[in-house]
Amino acid sequence: MNSPFNRAVYTVNKLMLFACVSMYFGTGWSLVLFSFPVADKLTTANYYLQFVPQVTAATAFFKVMTCVMMVNAGILIIEEWRSHLKWFGIGVLLAIIIATALTIIYIFPYNEKMAAGITSETELKDLLSKWMRLNVIRVSLWTIQWLLVAIYFLFKMKNKTTAYAS
Repeated sequence: MNSPFNRAVYTVNKLMLFACVSMYFGTGWSLVLFSFPVADKLTTANYYLQFVPQVTAATAFFKVMTCVMMVNAGILIIEEWRSHLKWFGIGVLLAIIIATALTIIYIFPYNEKMAAGITSETELKDLLSKWMRLNVIRVSLWTIQWLLVAIYFLFKMKNKTTAYAS
């Protein structure tokens, strides 16, 4: 069970999970720090090109990546099942599921309305405001995912360092 091949597979799995949570973490914080501040400049005349193509492309990419993340988190849970470190994988998986549900149930309908075309400035401002609030929650969940994986790696490094010291 602890063969060099299995260790290599588990290592690649964890690195892939860390890469994926880092993609969400970076994308989310980029949105909050760089796109949200200019949201009040968007109008019915200019929002579409600033919003719809990017969101459409991100949605297609992240659908696949989210499935990969769920598998990665599941493998991490299996790997660590007999240790307290399984809770990091369980926490990541729960955060992925909650963020995905939030996206599908609440955020996608706003994305669809914006893709369909909005002609009222009032409706656009209201919709963007709600969309941004939901995305702050989602970015918080993505941050939790990233922190859980980062802390998991810190625990693993601490355990390796302790093992070498004894």
